[in-house]
Amino acid sequence: MGIKWRPWAWPAAPLALALLAVTGCESTPGARPQPTAAPSASVARVCAEPAAGPAKAPAGAVTVDPAVAGDLAAKTKSSPPNTTFWLRPGRHRLEPERYAQVIPKKGNTYLGAPGAVLDGRRTNQYAFGGTARDVTIRHLTVQGFVAPHNEGVVNHDSADGWVIEHATIQNNSGAGLMAGAGQRVRASCLRGNGQYGMNAYKATGRISGLVVEGNEIVGNNTGDWERRRQGCGCTGGVKFWAVDGADVRGNWVHDNRGAGLWADTNNNDFRIEDNVLEANDGAALIYETSYNAVIRKNTIRRNNRVEGRRYADRGDNFPFATVYLSESGGEPRIRARTDKIEIYRNVLENNWSGITLWENADRFCNSPANTSSGDCTLLVKDTDRCARPAIATAPLYADCRWKTQRVDIHHNRFVLDTSVVECTVKCDRMAVLANYGTYPDWSPYQGERVAEAITREQHNRWHDNVYLGPWKFVAHDPSRVLDFVQWQGTPYQQDAGSTFGARDGG
Repeated sequence: MGIKWRPWAWPAAPLALALLAVTGCESTPGARPQPTAAPSASVARVCAEPAAGPAKAPAGAVTVDPAVAGDLAAKTKSSPPNTTFWLRPGRHRLEPERYAQVIPKKGNTYLGAPGAVLDGRRTNQYAFGGTARDVTIRHLTVQGFVAPHNEGVVNHDSADGWVIEHATIQNNSGAGLMAGAGQRVRASCLRGNGQYGMNAYKATGRISGLVVEGNEIVGNNTGDWERRRQGCGCTGGVKFWAVDGADVRGNWVHDNRGAGLWADTNNNDFRIEDNVLEANDGAALIYETSYNAVIRKNTIRRNNRVEGRRYADRGDNFPFATVYLSESGGEPRIRARTDKIEIYRNVLENNWSGITLWENADRFCNSPANTSSGDCTLLVKDTDRCARPAIATAPLYADCRWKTQRVDIHHNRFVLDTSVVECTVKCDRMAVLANYGTYPDWSPYQGERVAEAITREQHNRWHDNVYLGPWKFVAHDPSRVLDFVQWQGTPYQQDAGSTFGARDGG
């Protein structure tokens, strides 16, 4: 699974020449920006200012003693469902055994007193696991657990209906938090975890009704997994897999190594709104092989400067984007609150490039180039149907590939000051493009078919936007770099009603 930035083949200049291109950018290999200073008070500053838990045990609650190792797990085991546990101030421990963990029962609530910490001491893999529904964790710090790669510390088994509020989940390996259906994560600090702040993944079935609201998601992927496993697509402040219905609002997602938010493989019906996404090494938002979303009223600034610059310095001419839609679009046949991807009323300021709409012509069901291996689109239940000769004719020709279509980008403000971003070229792109289809040899999508479709036939539109700065536009393929007049003119006819100020934005 995961993103595939580069086309398999494109009939352009030889790679050797591309690598000689001068980017006009200066960078320090391996350098990371300092954590972002706090923005306006309206942003979720919950890591620095966590809400305090109850100083006294609520009536009927079971009190947990930090002086007794394993007290929380033992009292959970001996108590009935729907029990409330109050963790006294102090550092709580599990038994010093790798798989020791708390296994909640249905309806349990765990409340941390001020200063209550559940510490894995780099010994325990998981904090809270099991399949019990409707568990609540509030006002508790969970840290120091060592979940394996792709696994999580809190709600390890992706049980449904959990509520995580006013919690701090920090400095763990793997994902700080997993997710199940109906999960609500609110006003929590997901900080400094080794792979993800949250991994919204369920081994069986889809996740629906997910709410991620008012959280601070900062400094995750300390393990730098994309470099350790190149192309793994396995990092981000939050990663979403096959989530059907999510509201992601009012979060401060910043200073993560890699992408801020990444929805990957058959997600649907997202509302991403009123977030501040800033200073992430990679894209602020990736929406990949997924469907139907509203992305609105977000402040998106200073993202993608590390990863975008890294590729530019290598001579790569792909328009690496701050908001990146890869094989994702609106699909009326899939039930959602919208039948398109609508991106509007956002402010994008001094990021490395803007919005890229991309389609890999070689990525479709049953193709060896499908990095979401084993997955097919939501329109085809039997992946084996996507084979020759049937894939070359309707309806499979359309339904066996994820398509970037019905994307409506309007009433956004795009600001670029190259002196702030510290670049002269390749950080100024807005793009809609595909590669030249070549693979496999039985593919019905070879040649320029997909590039023509995404550029002219799939109802992807920019309009009524404001541009400040020396923006350029890429259409059809990476070699077609346009100015604003060409972008608005025939045959592309983009950005009707938009305004363009060519000087550096301020």
